[in-house]
Amino acid sequence: MSVRDLIPWGRNEGNQTPSLYRDSYRDPFLALHREVNRLFDDVFRGFGSALPSVGATNAFGAGWPNIEISDSDKEIKVTAEVAGLEEKDIEVLLNDGVLTLKGQKNSETEDKNKQFSERFYGRFERRIPLGVDVEEDKVEALFKNGVLTVTLPKTEKAQSQLKRIAIKT
Repeated sequence: MSVRDLIPWGRNEGNQTPSLYRDSYRDPFLALHREVNRLFDDVFRGFGSALPSVGATNAFGAGWPNIEISDSDKEIKVTAEVAGLEEKDIEVLLNDGVLTLKGQKNSETEDKNKQFSERFYGRFERRIPLGVDVEEDKVEALFKNGVLTVTLPKTEKAQSQLKRIAIKT
């Protein structure tokens, strides 16, 4: 983006007065290009979050279910809010240091007169890279009151690699 794109007016050819609108507003192809870029920006805006690889299967449910990750010296704990689901609707997988939560949420009713809904229905999948070795045979998943908690104990090697660095003043 150039500085000229930030200015809402441009210079017309010759010594005419400055136009209030840039020339690109008159060109339908540039206007279409700008709109497509804006749409892509809106769709992918949520992917720049603090988590390195978090995604969903569609743009409306991007980032669903909401998760919380805590990392202590001995374990990693991942908590996901999956209200409206039962444990049979959720699958928890661990493969090559990536925890995957996936499942499907179906509508409870077949309301054909529904005009508006902010609720998410359909398939979801969240992939969370762990970054450390975990004891795969000791991983536990607990589902209670619409909250899924996955506890991943770290291996002894991963715990011993933790180095505390003293801060000097």
